[in-house]
Amino acid sequence: MTKKLPAPDDDEALALAVRDSAQQIWQAGLGAFAKAQEEGGSSFTRLVRDGSALQKRAREVEEATGTVARAAERASRRSSGSWGKLEQVFEERVARALATIGVPAASEVEALRRRVDELEKMLADLATRLPAAAPKPRTRRPPKGTIVQEDGEGA
Repeated sequence: MTKKLPAPDDDEALALAVRDSAQQIWQAGLGAFAKAQEEGGSSFTRLVRDGSALQKRAREVEEATGTVARAAERASRRSSGSWGKLEQVFEERVARALATIGVPAASEVEALRRRVDELEKMLADLATRLPAAAPKPRTRRPPKGTIVQEDGEGA
């Protein structure tokens, strides 16, 4: 039923092939129309009945979907509010428990970190102002109250 189209350089043959295809499509449509007329109104009535039933089912599904969506939205709003309250209560209790055992709050740790940063900057500034001197060797001293024995003649 399909025809091979001519080469694109032959415009007249291409126009003839397109005209033949259009004629065949027109004839197929006329044949379908004639067949529908032969079967009469019963076929049309059956199609209308089937279409109505399908439309009714589509409306029922659409209504059910809308009902379920509205119920889900209401439940979601209620649960999100409850979860928010529960989360807040939990956070408050954990904060109280941590404060009771002496764990500093995040704000306190942050303030301390900023203070340490400031002190480090001050030390660095002071170190640049002091003249460069050779560091003294450190000697270890015994803890206070310890008796020191000297090696040699006096002991």
